[in-house]
Amino acid sequence: MSRKFFGTDGVRGKVGSFPITPVFAMKLGWAAGKVLASGGTKEVLIGKDTRISGYMLESAMQAGFSAAGVNVALVGPMPTPAVAYLASTFRADAGVVISASHNPYYDNGIKFFSNSGTKLNDAQELEIEALLDQALNHNAMDCVASEELGKVRRINDAAGRYIEFCKGVFNKELSLEGLKIVVDSANGAAYHIAPNVYSELGAQVISINAKPNGININDHCGATHLDSLQTAVLVHEADLGIALDGDADRIMFVDNHGHVVDGDQILYILAKTAQENGTLHGGVVGTLMSNLGLEMALRDMGIPFKRAKVGDRYVVELLQQTGWRLGGEGSGHILHLDHASTGDGVVASLLVLQALLLAQANDAECTLETLVSGMQMLPQVLLNIKLTQDNADEIIASDAVKQAVTEAENVLADNGRVLLRKSGTEPLIRVMVESTDPTMSQQQAEHIAKAVKQQ
Repeated sequence: MSRKFFGTDGVRGKVGSFPITPVFAMKLGWAAGKVLASGGTKEVLIGKDTRISGYMLESAMQAGFSAAGVNVALVGPMPTPAVAYLASTFRADAGVVISASHNPYYDNGIKFFSNSGTKLNDAQELEIEALLDQALNHNAMDCVASEELGKVRRINDAAGRYIEFCKGVFNKELSLEGLKIVVDSANGAAYHIAPNVYSELGAQVISINAKPNGININDHCGATHLDSLQTAVLVHEADLGIALDGDADRIMFVDNHGHVVDGDQILYILAKTAQENGTLHGGVVGTLMSNLGLEMALRDMGIPFKRAKVGDRYVVELLQQTGWRLGGEGSGHILHLDHASTGDGVVASLLVLQALLLAQANDAECTLETLVSGMQMLPQVLLNIKLTQDNADEIIASDAVKQAVTEAENVLADNGRVLLRKSGTEPLIRVMVESTDPTMSQQQAEHIAKAVKQQ
């Protein structure tokens, strides 16, 4: 059964347009409260990123939860993984994050975490949608008696609690002292957290894009726009740079030469280090978008590799099925279930820094560039085609598009692969072509994109 409102990462859209409206948020809070907080502590924890619309949606959700008889604990601007962690430690029935992750400020979204810090499963989302549909279309949103209405409180030490959690992941026998790190917080939820974590562990930190004003989140900064970080690393002659996205659930690195180290390369570093230390459990989970170079490098090391559907929730599901612990996406969602229940940019960065320090114990000249030198990234062309209406499935299933894909696959043969999919968060169709020949990849990607645009 398909979901009506929930995408791959909660509910998301343009602020002021359905479903990202105050009325929808209120009724979603009510429905979620009925489903997720019918027992237990009858409390949910709400965090948000720094976009200006978070205030509006937060207030609307409070009203909905209160009407359902559910108490609310507010933590303010907080990374998505921090909300997952705090919801668990505070014994809340659920965690709510108001964020559109890497999207511009005029978008926003709402996603939920269970009381164990994991994203909701399909059955839970469908149950919430059933009640939500009643509230939206049949005005069937009741309200508990006045004496049973939910109350709201604010948790003032949430940031400090999460900072200590992150530091606890790092080996106590190691220190970041002597490392100069540039940290780009994307003017997002980690602006008051990430720089403190690294500095408290001993690093010299140069913090950029850490002055949110409600509309500058992800604005030519952070994990999706690395130019400013690359420049800052070179100007400050830093050892490396770290970029988070707006809600800090994804991470990207820049080495001392300004070269990007993406999520696939991070997975390679962590898998190789774990194998060398005897702490790798099974294999590694990537996605359909993971670079073929990662799969080949892991194969050469004898490490199993599986691909999940795109989206960190599907990576988690496959990790749980296999019993493996490490997975992620090239976009920087890194999951290590030994340390966090969801993608956590700060935690992942600390694991990479730890790997670097361990390598430097054997070779003082080792750098981030050295750590990724054993993996050869294959050229990957990604084209995004914007849609004017919600007809991605029809376009992808059309004969002309399927023929274009088949033609591209015949040209690539055994030297590459094609992936065509619709975005789970934006009105886009994504065309990805990967091969040993970058010119060929570009040509075939454009061939398929042309067919998509003509539909």
